[in-house]
Amino acid sequence: MVLRDISLIGFKNISDGRLALSDGINCFVGDNGAGKTNLLDAVHCLSMAKSMLTMTDSQSVRHGDEFFVLDGCFVADDGRQEQVCCSYSRRSGKTLKRNGKEYERLSDHVGAFPIVVVSPADSALISDSADERRRYLNSFISQIDKAYLTALIRYNAALAERNKLLKTQPEQAMIEIYDRLLCQSGEPIHTRRREIIDQMKPLVENYYALLCEERETIGIEYRSELSERPLSELLETSLQRDLVNRFTTCGIHRDDMVLSIGGYPLRKYGSQGQQKSFLIALKLAQYTILSDRKCERPILLLDDLFDKLDMHRVAQLLSIVAGEKFGQIFITDCNKVRLQSTLDRAAAAYRLYNVGNGEIRQ
Repeated sequence: MVLRDISLIGFKNISDGRLALSDGINCFVGDNGAGKTNLLDAVHCLSMAKSMLTMTDSQSVRHGDEFFVLDGCFVADDGRQEQVCCSYSRRSGKTLKRNGKEYERLSDHVGAFPIVVVSPADSALISDSADERRRYLNSFISQIDKAYLTALIRYNAALAERNKLLKTQPEQAMIEIYDRLLCQSGEPIHTRRREIIDQMKPLVENYYALLCEERETIGIEYRSELSERPLSELLETSLQRDLVNRFTTCGIHRDDMVLSIGGYPLRKYGSQGQQKSFLIALKLAQYTILSDRKCERPILLLDDLFDKLDMHRVAQLLSIVAGEKFGQIFITDCNKVRLQSTLDRAAAAYRLYNVGNGEIRQ
């Protein structure tokens, strides 16, 4: 999958721009705050119908403007072309069109144009709560499994209603209705997450070894109460606790993805370089699974490439992604000379763009 061209109007600090893009590596260089990440975020919006950052649609509108419009032409690995237009107006909200036809549900777009992001924000997967890791898993699996996304939407809706009910004096019959809904959706979600993490384990280990050329043991495992007992039993035994706390205290919404190095928590015992290498290995494993499942090479976004990585590890990463298994790549960096020399050392062909004051020039 490649994005052949993209046009942006009123998106963040980019007032008006249109770019023809390389099918291989596209590099965007410029000072901090110039708009490099904004361009990558626009690509993500076209692929996933939302920002890759923790921003609302209204926050993505350029200051002083009333709307933004993103338009791009995607070309699949089999040569099929598709036009995607994502627009947002402060008055009328978001609209997403594929080949001129508007989606009834934005969730139907997820997975149609696979994408993987590596950015400094990934550090939240290590340092923040389990919410971040579940959000990552949900976004990843939703790109390859529509049934998973449907189950997730239903589970979250039932969970919200059950929690609302627990704040009143609920009847047992009503609780049982929402328990059944949670079980119907929660059990397949648990199974799918476990399967995906089992598939990721050897891939993460392999990519980490390629990046670091070190022998430390790394680990990734799925932690869930449902691995011990079925959700129906968990909900039944925790009901009195739920009534006291006035929210649902068990379920797949409390699952976690545990990351370790040398048998110890990565957050406490991994250096910055080890943590960053682990996260990149995680994302490359995601890329490999997406590529295999979709029979389509995803677009790869590498934002702020040198963040917490030394030159050697960056060179290793570029030598990996420059291979035939990977497709179109977007890279941002603030140091043009450093990026060019590293790409040249990796013998990677690339197209370079300069970004400044919201303008992008080849």
